[in-house]
Amino acid sequence: MTESITKHPAWKAELNKTILKYHTIALWVAVVFDLLFFVTDYFNIYDYWQEFLTFRASVSLICLITVLFHKKLRINREVLGVIPVLLISVQNAYMWSVMDVQQFQQHAFAYIALFIGSGMFMFYHVYYSIFIVVVNIVANIIFLKINSSLTADEILVNGGLLTGAVAVFSILLIRMRYRLTKKEVVARHALERSKQEVEEKNNEIVDSINYAKRIQEALIPPEKKLRQILPDSFVIFKPKDIVSGDFYWATVTNTTTGTDQDSNKLLLFSVADCTGHGVPGAFMSIIGLKLFNQSVKQPEVNTPAQALDYLDREIFNTVNLHSEDDKIIRDGMDLALCAVDYSNMKLHFAGANNPVYIVRNKELHEIKGDKKAIGSYQSEHAFTDKEFQLEKGDVIYTFSDGYADQFGGPNGKKLKYAVFKQLLIDNAHLSMEEQKAILEAYFEEWKGTLEQLDDVCVIGMRI
Repeated sequence: MTESITKHPAWKAELNKTILKYHTIALWVAVVFDLLFFVTDYFNIYDYWQEFLTFRASVSLICLITVLFHKKLRINREVLGVIPVLLISVQNAYMWSVMDVQQFQQHAFAYIALFIGSGMFMFYHVYYSIFIVVVNIVANIIFLKINSSLTADEILVNGGLLTGAVAVFSILLIRMRYRLTKKEVVARHALERSKQEVEEKNNEIVDSINYAKRIQEALIPPEKKLRQILPDSFVIFKPKDIVSGDFYWATVTNTTTGTDQDSNKLLLFSVADCTGHGVPGAFMSIIGLKLFNQSVKQPEVNTPAQALDYLDREIFNTVNLHSEDDKIIRDGMDLALCAVDYSNMKLHFAGANNPVYIVRNKELHEIKGDKKAIGSYQSEHAFTDKEFQLEKGDVIYTFSDGYADQFGGPNGKKLKYAVFKQLLIDNAHLSMEEQKAILEAYFEEWKGTLEQLDDVCVIGMRI
């Protein structure tokens, strides 16, 4: 990742922009202030004001031409910073060479300021810094030898040694600033690019999951379709994520006896809770939906328990089709499967860990399922059928554990089944639309600002 970022042009463009900004400022400072300092030359070293003015005017003019026409002249951004520092250092070398000891000492501070300023403002490679210092030393030696009567000791003691040390320091300072600035820019662009790549990958994943949701929704009957099968009913279906590990299934078929087709119809419906939620659970739900649809076509499947045995075996075989003996997968689902027989007004039920509730006259009857999950496939322990004599007005509820297990309320605790049962008892006399609205509102109020813990699915059906 780091290697690919350092090769990316974005950070180079920003670094070049920074270099150009600072070096442009440095050139304008050289144009203006180098001429202004002539005033101090005129009063302090009057004898050489003409030579100094010529030097300063030349330096300012070259810097002005550079800053105005650097694009046309195609001057490298780093060289833009080299030009003023190099010219002013040569200028200062000449000015030093004609000064006495006191003037030399005072002017040393100007030299030191030049190198410290370059260390703060310049961004160029270390070889440019070394080149400037070498040229400066050579210029000082030449001009001092031609014009100065000072001894080497006087030059070194009165500022020469300190200026040389600061010049070396400026090399290290520029090098450090260049490298730190480059590292900061590269790191920031690496972070931004990494965030962009993560966002792009996340968008791709979300798009894929949204497409998976469309597939899942195509297999799970919408509430309008469910009401055609279960006329007086409601469904609450709230996936925790985009896709759900909970699902519901319903169909209508006929019993094998009797002549009245309406009285002999069987209403089959189920709520299933697959292992996990999100994408893993959704994959399992698709398998479960497919097998539910196949189960009603199997001649050996004539009861809810036989249907669960069929699902148990087929899910186990499906997820372990290519599994090795030591890597057997027993993930599957918990569910409640109901078959309403209108000819005999009976509820036939089989459950895998999940129960079914029937509310009649403010009383809740619970039929528990077998303590066994679909997909565990223990052939010696078959699922069992259970029956309940129905009366008109009974309300049947099947559900996953997501509703009762939701954390919330004033203390952030689980809602629990006792509260869920009481909600059903208190509202079973209401219309199915009203019950749904009350259950959904209570769930949202209980959850509050907390995250939804699991997928939620509840079906209610009135006889």
